Amino acid sequence: MTGPYLAYTYAVARYTDELPQVVAALTGVAASRVHLVEPTHGRDPVAAVSRVPAEDFDETALRRHLEELAWLEEVARTHHGVIEAIAAHTTVLPLRLATVHLDDGRVRAVLDARQEAFLDRLTQLADRLEWGVKLYLDAPATPPPPPPADLGPGRAYLRHRRAEQDLRQDGYDAARTAAERIDAAARLHAVERVRHRVQQGELAPGPGTNVTNDAYLVPVERAEAFRADVMRSTDGLPGVRVDVTGPWAPYSFAAPYEEEDTAP
Repeated sequence: MTGPYLAYTYAVARYTDELPQVVAALTGVAASRVHLVEPTHGRDPVAAVSRVPAEDFDETALRRHLEELAWLEEVARTHHGVIEAIAAHTTVLPLRLATVHLDDGRVRAVLDARQEAFLDRLTQLADRLEWGVKLYLDAPATPPPPPPADLGPGRAYLRHRRAEQDLRQDGYDAARTAAERIDAAARLHAVERVRHRVQQGELAPGPGTNVTNDAYLVPVERAEAFRADVMRSTDGLPGVRVDVTGPWAPYSFAAPYEEEDTAP
């Protein structure tokens, strides 16, 4: 890193005449004002950028900070806020958290090099939003019944273990059926799906076990039907719970471009 500041890049977006005013009202990471960077030729697409201190965002500092939960939460909250504000105004291609470049000139070079690809993807994302769908398997409401009193200790133990296994298998069967129904209902409306890792530990603080964690890209006009059909898809299946969140800017559907944009 050669300078005291780096260019933190939040997203690539379609340019509109009102966008500069929208972006100028936004405060980004490190309390810096957000501004637009335009390609060399034309105004579309643009990148939303703010200056961040190199001492906190160069490669060494980032590796250290990414282990600091409070720092990470603050950056993630601000990053999300900027993207959501822009997404409420125009089509946006969110970039990965802590995407930094050397300066605005480097951001412009990326826009120039990938201008056509960015525009193609933004066209595909226009009037479409991301919805998250998670399936949880609840713990059995009641334990298996105790074995008959006349069984010996060994047989009683085996009977109890078999009953526990039967309960778990019933749960797995219900989860598999629920996942199939959910995906079938979602695909009636969604145009793309991304499957994420299931969440565990601190990322899944609620009750139950997360068994699927998917994101769907849904046209705006299909949003209500999507949500209703997904929520209804597991009716009659005990022991499972569906969590639908959104709509969000299409974070999960920008991945092919995020990976190419992170190098300063």
